[in-house]
Amino acid sequence: MNDPYETTETHLERLLGRALNSFDLPDALVEQLGHALAHASSLCSAHHSAGLHRETYRHTYLLMDGSALSLWELVHNTGRDDARSHELYAEESEAQLAAARLCRPGSPEAARLSDDGSAGPEVARDPDGPPMDDVAAGLLAELESERTAEIDAHLALLRGLRAMPSTPVPRHRMYSPDNSPDHARRVLRRAENADRPGEQTARLLRTAFAHHITQVFGRQCQVEGKDAGFMLYEHAFLLIDGSETSLWEVEHTATPDGRHMCEVYETEHLAREAMELRAQVR
Repeated sequence: MNDPYETTETHLERLLGRALNSFDLPDALVEQLGHALAHASSLCSAHHSAGLHRETYRHTYLLMDGSALSLWELVHNTGRDDARSHELYAEESEAQLAAARLCRPGSPEAARLSDDGSAGPEVARDPDGPPMDDVAAGLLAELESERTAEIDAHLALLRGLRAMPSTPVPRHRMYSPDNSPDHARRVLRRAENADRPGEQTARLLRTAFAHHITQVFGRQCQVEGKDAGFMLYEHAFLLIDGSETSLWEVEHTATPDGRHMCEVYETEHLAREAMELRAQVR
């Protein structure tokens, strides 16, 4: 359901493009979602029988003001030739009502299933046990609670990543003259990102005679159901001409195998954007 390489803009366009009723969504809501910074998707409920396949998904979007909005997507196979159909709703209650309508006796969908003879055999159950619908509802509620908590934690992380002050905050630095050109070389050498600073930056840092390291950000979170850590460091360098420059190092474990990875950027803004991209549950 989540494509790690899909941007939030592309994700929204895909949802709106395939939904049969996207024109029913309020224009103001669609406009707000068009400026979303990140998104996360989760399966809320599902029903699979011999004749009916139905799922409801929650798509949550982080907005620029730090708030979140959700779209509810109903996916079912009641279209022509059992093709999958998609519907979008602004409220969970609307999606639930639409889902219930699919199985309501006398509805066109129920009649079609009956005509096809595809309702399937009745499943025997323990008469003394709880109703199967209650068991399924309980399991789904538990899973949804866990998933909601994960999404909330993820959105909180994204808010933290974007909490860079509009104006730089002065940082107290105690420069240490400790083979700074070699330190700069080691930082650049361990960077694994393709857009790391190039030879021009490396040449400039050969003139450094002191440096100072500051941890700017640190957080643990869940990414795609796995524990991941994010750290942001500023490596500030004092150059021989008296000027200052910095390298921004991102250390994280948001990798497929959970291994440690380092990325280096020329600005704090680029570093935070990279962390945000790695942290997104898509």
